Amino acid sequence: MWSKLAYSILKFRVTLMVILAAITVFMGYQSQNIKWSYDLANIVPEKDPDMVYFRQFRSTFGEDGNIMALGIQDSSVYQLENFRKFSELTHRLEGKEGIRNVLGLPNLQKLEKNNQKRAFELRPIFEEVPQDQKTLDSLITGARSLKFYSGQLINAENGATLLLITIRKEILNSKNRDQLVDFIINQGKKFEEESGIDVHFAGLPYSRSITTSKVKDELNMFLVLSLIVTGIILFLFFRSFKAVFFPLIIIGVVVIWVMGTIALLGYKITLLTGLIPPIIVVIGIPNSVYMLNRYHHEFNEHGDQMKALSRIIRKIGVVTFITNLTTAVGFFVLATTQINVLVEFGIVAGINIMATFIVSIILIPGVFSLYKPPSQKHLKHLKFKMLDWVIKKIDIAVHTMRPAIFILTIAVVAVSAVGLSKIKAVSYMVDDIPEKSPLKKDLRFFEENFSGVMPLEIIVDTGTKKGVQNLKNLRKIDEFENFISSIDGISQPISVVSFAKAARQAYYNQREAFYSLPINRDMPFIMRYLSEGETEELSQSFIDSTGRYVRVSLKIADIGSSKLDSLVNGVIAPQIDSIFVDSKMDVNVTGTTLMFIKGNKFLIENLLTSMLIAFFIIALIMALLFRNVKMIIVSIIPNIIPLLITAGIMGYFGIPLKPSTALIFSIVFGISVDDSIHFLAKYRQELFAKKFDVSKAISKSIRETGSSMIYTSIILFFGFIIFVLSEFGGTIALGKLTSITLFFAMITNVVVLPALILQFDSGKRDGKHPLIENIPELAEGIDEDGKPKKKKSKKTN
Repeated sequence: MWSKLAYSILKFRVTLMVILAAITVFMGYQSQNIKWSYDLANIVPEKDPDMVYFRQFRSTFGEDGNIMALGIQDSSVYQLENFRKFSELTHRLEGKEGIRNVLGLPNLQKLEKNNQKRAFELRPIFEEVPQDQKTLDSLITGARSLKFYSGQLINAENGATLLLITIRKEILNSKNRDQLVDFIINQGKKFEEESGIDVHFAGLPYSRSITTSKVKDELNMFLVLSLIVTGIILFLFFRSFKAVFFPLIIIGVVVIWVMGTIALLGYKITLLTGLIPPIIVVIGIPNSVYMLNRYHHEFNEHGDQMKALSRIIRKIGVVTFITNLTTAVGFFVLATTQINVLVEFGIVAGINIMATFIVSIILIPGVFSLYKPPSQKHLKHLKFKMLDWVIKKIDIAVHTMRPAIFILTIAVVAVSAVGLSKIKAVSYMVDDIPEKSPLKKDLRFFEENFSGVMPLEIIVDTGTKKGVQNLKNLRKIDEFENFISSIDGISQPISVVSFAKAARQAYYNQREAFYSLPINRDMPFIMRYLSEGETEELSQSFIDSTGRYVRVSLKIADIGSSKLDSLVNGVIAPQIDSIFVDSKMDVNVTGTTLMFIKGNKFLIENLLTSMLIAFFIIALIMALLFRNVKMIIVSIIPNIIPLLITAGIMGYFGIPLKPSTALIFSIVFGISVDDSIHFLAKYRQELFAKKFDVSKAISKSIRETGSSMIYTSIILFFGFIIFVLSEFGGTIALGKLTSITLFFAMITNVVVLPALILQFDSGKRDGKHPLIENIPELAEGIDEDGKPKKKKSKKTN
């Protein structure tokens, strides 16, 4: 089969290259339709009970993650001229299309009792900006006396204040969001310049917009960097511009196919799919390295260019196919996670890794057949003295120091296992942004002054229609809110309870002492005023249309998944059970923050499951290749050790298990096993050629395959290490840990794998023909009965 394929590729090389060019043009055209994702990634399955409840909450009360906050902590904002500028900023934002409302000190409203109408009316505290400082001070003092806003808009201790900007839902998940957020930021910066007062920004719309913008920038940066880095390494190895240019052309073609695939499948570019092009560059280059290295080896042996190119396809084509398949498996298994962002990432990456094989197997032999054979200058890398010295030392160590290798390996595994036990799974809402970034600094401002800006919602089901009007129910909710207020890192709750308290304060002419729930005596009067007033729209945000469900809205610091889980399940849930035990009310915690954290936990679990699936599938592939349990174990062990080492490093250095780090294991396992397959394929060939002498077969395999393994590992190491230049913590972790894992995988496959084979493989066969013996790479040394071919004796004159 592979001989016919080699013949066909070389005979119809021009036609095939034209077809590839046509497909590339088509994919390039399709890529024009590609779109960026502006949605908050939905990680929790749609049928999950918590997700179902969260969707019901949003349909009843609206979005909870659509608020952007501007924060100020500078007493000079209360000076007349600066307050005027602050008021102008507020009104500019109010007038912007896409903003539903703005809530801040300059446009603050208070409930006011109208005795004639026997109703409450909403009246602005500042009808206009006062003309003198004394009047302004008086009005600000009045605003601070409204306890409804205390801890929400005004920090009573240091005077810090907020502008809360609610963005319309239709804008929130569209490309117009970034333009709107940019407008808000620019207006805030303009106020900074005019007043000299620092403005801090936060909120999910803000962090999502910043993230999307940086993903766009980094997509281009990493694509360019990966091409430059791999190009430089290829030139250093092969000392030929052709050996650099054409592999990069191959990768360029596949990158276009990646973008076309995303568009054709109707996917959008996310933080994950945005990483596929540079990952394809890094993973795809080893195909070219193995093929070019083999081409040069073959040509150096017999000097026949077409024969050498034919043997690239015939001798290593199937091996390269299998290695690409195992790498693709590491990505394809992500499609089993039920998580859209991972499914899309896995499918697109898996398809195009296999596409890389097709493009490589056609273009490398096809293009190089049109050029002159390699010169001696281009073949120098075959006798690279330093590399030869390293490989010889490895060969000697494998043969003479096996006990030391095994002892060292066991020691490293044991130390890594201890580190593995120290790993903790923690993720944050703003997880990928560096600690020194303005976004993180601003987030700390809001956490220190207003207990954070991350939304957390509690829904109280009173159990009956209009149950919200039951004073007994309100007192239970008030007791619960008082408990919540006592917890560090959680803001003062806003609900119908705080609204009722504000109404009572207004009923008694804004006296602070009356900011409490109505009592039996004044409840009928206050309810009458509320029912006749202008407050219906405000109350609808916290009570459903039936009066049965009550929303308690909180803001929380970004404390991380572990602490949030402990807080909700270990602190809040027991208190809910205690307070509401004798009532008919049912209380549930929900909100964007909780769903995000639960989603990350679900994501990690699914990634670990996908790694086990990848492990099983790859083990199955190895079983089909070798049909020998001993060889399957021997081939898997060197690829598990690097994963354990990486897990140990994570544990010792406090690197948490989160989506970006959990993703590494299934991907790297699929990549690292490639070296094992290449080495074992070569070993089986040499085993027959050396008449089942395991020692000689190992030596020859190390010397011929070792250089390619080292070349590709260096490319992979530097290709992934470029991701440390990212501004996202998850991408940095992906780059560091993947590079480290692949580095150790190179060592285990070049040193531990041959040592294990020497220790456990006798070289004898039980009569069965494993599939790997039918690989064309091995065919030359084996006859039809699976026995070594006898060499023909040379005729002498």
